Amino acid sequence: MSSLNPSVGLTPQDYVNSETLALADTHEEATPGEIAVGVIIGRSSEYFDFFVFGIACVLVFPSVLFPFLSKLDGTLAAFAIFALAFIARPIGTAISMAVQRHWGRATKLTLALFLLGSCTVGMAFLPTYQSVGINAIVAMAILRIGQGLALGGSWDGLPSLLAMSAPKNRRGWYSMIGQLGAPLGFVIAASLFAYLYGNLTADEFLTWGWRYPFCVAFAINVVALFARLRLVVGQSYTEMLQERELEPISVTSLMRDEGRNVMLGAFAALASFALFHLVTVFPLSWISMFSDQAVTEVLIVQIIGAFCAAIAIVVSGWLADRVGRRNTLGTMACLIGIFSFLAPWLLGSGTAGNNVFIIVGFILLGLSYGQSSGTVTSNFSSHYRYTGAALSADMAWLIGAAFAPLVALGVSARFGLVALGAYLLSGALCTLAALGINRAVEARDQ
Repeated sequence: MSSLNPSVGLTPQDYVNSETLALADTHEEATPGEIAVGVIIGRSSEYFDFFVFGIACVLVFPSVLFPFLSKLDGTLAAFAIFALAFIARPIGTAISMAVQRHWGRATKLTLALFLLGSCTVGMAFLPTYQSVGINAIVAMAILRIGQGLALGGSWDGLPSLLAMSAPKNRRGWYSMIGQLGAPLGFVIAASLFAYLYGNLTADEFLTWGWRYPFCVAFAINVVALFARLRLVVGQSYTEMLQERELEPISVTSLMRDEGRNVMLGAFAALASFALFHLVTVFPLSWISMFSDQAVTEVLIVQIIGAFCAAIAIVVSGWLADRVGRRNTLGTMACLIGIFSFLAPWLLGSGTAGNNVFIIVGFILLGLSYGQSSGTVTSNFSSHYRYTGAALSADMAWLIGAAFAPLVALGVSARFGLVALGAYLLSGALCTLAALGINRAVEARDQ
């Protein structure tokens, strides 16, 4: 490192670039298999953090943070805090792109995952409302915003690189690989809560038991950090990104030049993202309050559903390579629309209906979510694709999923489950409209 002596006229930026190149030499070849493993590990850790928080919104926070409210109102208040991360996520993306342009991808990813892990484990040590009053709620909101900023900064381009490196007739298969992190993250989070909730007394669970999954999240993030850093500082990985122009640009430039594609990407995935929290977080809240079914039983059924979703995600890759990713996503949106008419009846027909809703919902989620990423992001020119893919996903989460548990529980409690069906149907219609507009725009451009 003697060549990095400031006396020879190098600027700080030169030093950072030289450091990056030096680190790049530590890994000679990034294979598709290694990239796939990095994508799954990274996504699993991120989803685990969010599912831990989502489940705690139902089982923990109404009692720990909002004991002065009813169970319903406390859960709605917890879901409002839940939404804060999705509001902060696009801001995190904008900040992280600036960080990467100045200090490199490895620095950005390290800061993002450190912030994500720190905020998550910070929640484990949060005092209760009975101890510090409203300060507990304020602290939780700040930590939740930190999670959202961190998740916006955790984009490493691996999913885009994996899809773009795939043979043309296998892009659907490669696109679905990163989506497997969602069911895997949910299975780990739900399993932890099911074990703790089922084996501790109510007092033990609310005093210290619920804190354990938040601590586990930090350990998982450390593993994910090293797994992903091993790739992002690799020379071959860096070269592959540069060859495909997968480099960060400012969000302002992106929205000015290709903002239309960002919004099309967000709305094209809306049905999948709306269904995402309506089969994971919402059923647990609704069933625990308006049904006699045990919480642990609901979690076990959801774990089974998550395994079904993982299989469905794999099937979506096979299907997309035969009929096209856009056709697959459109067909799934139609099926989700049909499911929206059945959902109120299923959730209102007892334990058997609840279980069918969860299992079928997870299967539809897997089939649609498996192709929700990248279906229309190919519209971006290569220069904008790295940032465009990240921001499109952020906007899809914000519009489709951020407020889904809050709105679904609130309107269903007030107007009945038919409102849940209407909410889900609106997401399916938005997806079909976006795909139709995208097809028309492509035809016009050609």
